[in-house]
Amino acid sequence: MRKSVSFKNRDRLVQLGITIATVRRMRGLSQEKLAEKANVSRSLISTIEAPGMAHSFSIEAFFNIADALDVAPEDLLKASVLPDTILNKKQ
Repeated sequence: MRKSVSFKNRDRLVQLGITIATVRRMRGLSQEKLAEKANVSRSLISTIEAPGMAHSFSIEAFFNIADALDVAPEDLLKASVLPDTILNKKQ
């Protein structure tokens, strides 16, 4: 049984998945090749990258994916979250 993702983290995980997918494509990697380099399953990569879906995964898998993409883990996180100053700005 899969643990549900809290509402607070849902958008963060969706954005992280989008960021991973974008960097993977920029690097010219298939999901299968990224999974191989990161020592995770292709189905995990597919689940993480699924549009509009939030799926939690281990910090070890996250670090492995970041290393396989040749990106610092903190840069993946920074790229996937808009700063509060942008999100909360009134028009």
